[in-house]
Amino acid sequence: MVHDSLGGPASAGLACHASPPPPDSDMLAAYHRLSIYEVRGIMTLLTQDSLATDARDRPLPIVRTRCDGQTIKFSQRTADGHEFESVIVPMGEPGNAWRTLCVSSQVGCARACTFCQTGRMGLIRNLTVDEIVGQADAARQKFGVSIRNVVFMGMGEPMDNLDNVVAAIRQFHEDRRNQIARRRITVSTAGRCDGIRRLGQLGWKRMGLAVSLNAPNDDIRSQIMPINKSDPMDKLRAAIADYPIRAGGHVLIEYVLIAGLNDRPDHARQLAEYLRGLPTCVNLIPYNPCDGIDYRTPGAEVVDEFQQILMAAGQLAFRRNTKGRNALGACGQLGHPPPQVASSGQPLKVIS
Repeated sequence: MVHDSLGGPASAGLACHASPPPPDSDMLAAYHRLSIYEVRGIMTLLTQDSLATDARDRPLPIVRTRCDGQTIKFSQRTADGHEFESVIVPMGEPGNAWRTLCVSSQVGCARACTFCQTGRMGLIRNLTVDEIVGQADAARQKFGVSIRNVVFMGMGEPMDNLDNVVAAIRQFHEDRRNQIARRRITVSTAGRCDGIRRLGQLGWKRMGLAVSLNAPNDDIRSQIMPINKSDPMDKLRAAIADYPIRAGGHVLIEYVLIAGLNDRPDHARQLAEYLRGLPTCVNLIPYNPCDGIDYRTPGAEVVDEFQQILMAAGQLAFRRNTKGRNALGACGQLGHPPPQVASSGQPLKVIS
């Protein structure tokens, strides 16, 4: 369709027969001063921008959706037959509500945390930049929601795919149509210290960092998080201490409470001591049940006591309001059901 100078459709007669307006003399002179290489460069940039827009307008297909109230978990399938999941989480109160999108950075995860369904899959592969960013595009186009915040708390360890994660964050931040500023983005890690330091070197002080700690000491953490063998808690504490944050900001410490394992009062006191002097806020997450994992969720009174001990010790702490559990979309539940076969019909290759 032919458009007029204001972007509206022009009549066919006008398009075919009307004489074009005389070119502005300054513009014409500037055009003739361009070399053939400069013209080609301009055309290349225009073509690349058009292709990027086309790609953003066609995210990967959604093959499965599950809902729990207003929380929506959806699965997308890659061109090579793998599936990964994202979760749209309602936030705020009626009249002042918004949506946070929990995005995945990998298909599966190599970190094998014992309380996490994704960790049981092993690592299948990293997601590309387009596959990461496309999760927000799919949420907008399929469900008609406006995404205000993005959290890298879905499938995978973001620090194991950091180059693509950083590139995706740049795209979110620089998107001219649907910008998600870095101050509305949080990257969560199981505690890969070199990744925390690399992220800190970018100087993005307004972007959030979350660390999945889940234990008050090395003995317990090594039982449930194999990464603790290479990145023990003293090394992790130093990385958190060195991470640049804005004035008044904090690093979010995620702590999954598992009944009888890491939820006792003395564990709360050890945690408070470990975090003393660090600009942190503890996010208490009652364990979300997963198929085949023999852990239990602590009672509400246990969670409340744990929080009270932390607060009495001067440690800021709050309890996460669990959303999406019935859709298997809560923390630690992504990967239900795990992908079975690729598009070729062959079993998926898992990277150990």
